[in-house]
Amino acid sequence: MPAPNGTVAKRRGKAKMKLELKRRSAMEKLAGLGAEDLDVRTALIQELIPLGLKEVNDQLQDELMRLTGKKHNRGGDNHRWGHQSGSAYLRDQKFPIEVPRVRNAATNEEVPLESYGRFKRPFMDDGQTVLKLLHGLSTHRYQESSCLAAEAFGISASSLSKRFKEKTSGTLRHLQTRNLRPHDFIVVFLDGKRYAEDGIMVALGVTLEGKKLILGIEQIHSENARAIEDWLDRLIARGLGFEEGLLFIIDGSKGIKKAVERKIGEYALIQRCQWHKKENIVAYLDDTQKVLARHRISQAYAKTTYREAKEDLLKLHAELTRVNESAANSLMEGLEETLALHHLGLAPELARSLSTTNCIESVMSQMGQYTDKVDRWHNSNQILRWTAESVMDLEPRLNRIRGYRYLKVLRFKLREMVLKRQDLSAKELKTVEVS
Repeated sequence: MPAPNGTVAKRRGKAKMKLELKRRSAMEKLAGLGAEDLDVRTALIQELIPLGLKEVNDQLQDELMRLTGKKHNRGGDNHRWGHQSGSAYLRDQKFPIEVPRVRNAATNEEVPLESYGRFKRPFMDDGQTVLKLLHGLSTHRYQESSCLAAEAFGISASSLSKRFKEKTSGTLRHLQTRNLRPHDFIVVFLDGKRYAEDGIMVALGVTLEGKKLILGIEQIHSENARAIEDWLDRLIARGLGFEEGLLFIIDGSKGIKKAVERKIGEYALIQRCQWHKKENIVAYLDDTQKVLARHRISQAYAKTTYREAKEDLLKLHAELTRVNESAANSLMEGLEETLALHHLGLAPELARSLSTTNCIESVMSQMGQYTDKVDRWHNSNQILRWTAESVMDLEPRLNRIRGYRYLKVLRFKLREMVLKRQDLSAKELKTVEVS
């Protein structure tokens, strides 16, 4: 029974007819390209698509000649075996071509053409196509905005979606497995981003030279200590070194803090974000009190020494106790962790970069320019792929941190801290053994 009008079968038949017309059109353009006449060459230069297709055809014919010899040659095992319809990529678009076939008489198997395999791969490994989609070009609008010539095909929404998925899957694998050992990390920022009901944790590392690199991403519904510990284990297995001390910048999450303390232990120094601490405190105050409290807290953190900063914050605590005890309690909670750089004596030099989570917040904001374009997240893998492609696209453009010249001093201070903690642990162990 014939298929009714508008069925899938009929639409596929029409698509095949259109594709065959495109092939014929392309082959007609190839037919007269062997002439050496200057006018012909000028026309070819003016129309680069047929010229590119001619070069594709020439390479296929050259390989055919190497495999089989001249036409009608019967001396070797490889024989010409007709041709078939195929396609080749010119930049990110596919064009129909005729592909010669070769068969080995001894094994009775077809011999694939190596050059054809290369031409079937998109230009630059689909990098340009992925960037266009990542920056917001819809797959449904891609063909009308990117078509190089009438013969081009294979850039439908479904085809582009498949290519985007393959490319971003490779980027995700690279990000999750790349070796971290060649880099000497001294600072690690940890923060999360929400995707509807899901959460992604991002780790941003800073090397001794001040360069920023994305260490990894992990899908974690909440900032759970156990999940973050497992993630830190994987980062350490990939080469994240901490034996000389690491400064961790966090927003105050108890789960992140607990995971770092359990996994890195005496080698970790935690700097809690001063901006988040300030906002947590003023959340308890009315609008008039907020302005004054913000100013007083900022002034205290701007002090160059630990003693001065601590004194100012304790004075503010005494005043807040009379006004709002909840705000005063919030000020004291984790206070020492907000003064980690002051403890090391490096507040004036590194405070702008390392006293808050601004560095990783900036990455999250830029990442949102890509991922916020997605209206609906279908599954976990889609979230991870888009996040990985976004951060890897951003990474080469990340600037070195302010005050990076003082990171060598920070390394020296962290080593001292580790040695003191190890000495203290050894003394405590001896005391326990004696008792």
